[in-house]
Order: sequence, then C-alpha cells, then structure tokens
Amino acid sequence: MFLVGANRPPAPVNVSVMHLRADSATVSWEVPEGDIIIGFSISQQRQEGHMQRFIREVNTTSRSCVLWDLEEETDYIIQVQSIGLYGESQASKKVHFRTLKKTDRFPSNSSNQDDPTVQGLDKSRHLQTGEMIIIVVVLVMWAAVIALFCRQYDIIKDNDSSNNKEKAKPSSERSTPEHHSGGLLRSKFHPSVPSINIIEV
Repeated sequence: MFLVGANRPPAPVNVSVMHLRADSATVSWEVPEGDIIIGFSISQQRQEGHMQRFIREVNTTSRSCVLWDLEEETDYIIQVQSIGLYGESQASKKVHFRTLKKTDRFPSNSSNQDDPTVQGLDKSRHLQTGEMIIIVVVLVMWAAVIALFCRQYDIIKDNDSSNNKEKAKPSSERSTPEHHSGGLLRSKFHPSVPSINIIEV
C-alpha cells in the first residue's frame, strides 16, 4: 500500500477557468513533468456546497475540459485530479468562478486561440458552415437540371403536337394535283366509242 501511494501522480497545478459563458466554461491545468498521466477527473459543485457533477476521463492526454449545462450567474467550485497508472492524485486547489448572464458577451482574448477545446468547437462550426454551402450548391444544380429537362420536354411535346395536327387533316383538304392549265388532271385515255359503219346500197 505504501508503494502504491508513493507512485501516485502529483496533483495538477495552475488550474484556471477560461471562456466563461452563461451555460459553459473551460477548465485547464498543468501536470508536472516526469509522471505518466492517463486521464483526469473533475469535481464540480455549486458554492453553497451541493455536488452537481463528477467528470472522469481516461486514455487521454488532454489538459482541458469543457463544463456544459451550467446555470447563468451561478458560483461554482471545481477541483482537478490526475489519473496515473497506480491511481489518482490528490485533488488540486479549489478554484471558484461565476457564470455570466445570457445577455453578456464573452470578452475577446488572444490567448483563447491556443485552447484546443475552443479550436475544436471552431472547427466544428466551420465544418457545419461548409456542409450547408455544399448542400445549397447541390440543390441549385439540381433545380437547374430539372428546369432544363422541363424546357426540353415542352419543346418535344410541341413538335409532336404539330406533327399530329398535320397528320390529322381530312383527305378532302389535301388538294388533288392540278394540270398546269388549272383544270383537274385527267387521264390521257378515253373510253372507247363504238364505231358506226355506213353501208351504201
């Protein structure tokens, strides 16, 4: 038991809270070098003492965690523990923070760009925007193809209607070929007239 306790990792240091919002906050910390850390655990509670959440994650080298579903204008207390091969470290010092109002805007800070959690959230937003643009472009292309198809179909349908009308004309309307003199073309052959022979007496 003494050996296991001696091999436990030291407690995290420089625990801080950043990216405060009305319903979320990001916790970050550092781990002393030379120790194998395989995870972390975070205890989160309201300042009045009510335990609200206990977060535990292993098989990770992350040094930050986003706390979600917080209440606006509420005081919280957090502590972080490192998880090593032989157990958990002592809890870090308590850190107090207070969430913002929903109407408050998150103050800009140049150091926020180095936070891997925020970078991941920004990448997700960029991916969602890119996906929406691709969907809109595909829909526009499909609409153009459908409009072109309908136009071609109308042209073909009009041509078929014209041909059917031409074929449907009555035979009486089709003029019989006329002779160049204006009369109807008559046959060159005439019916034979019986011959009359006059016999003189």
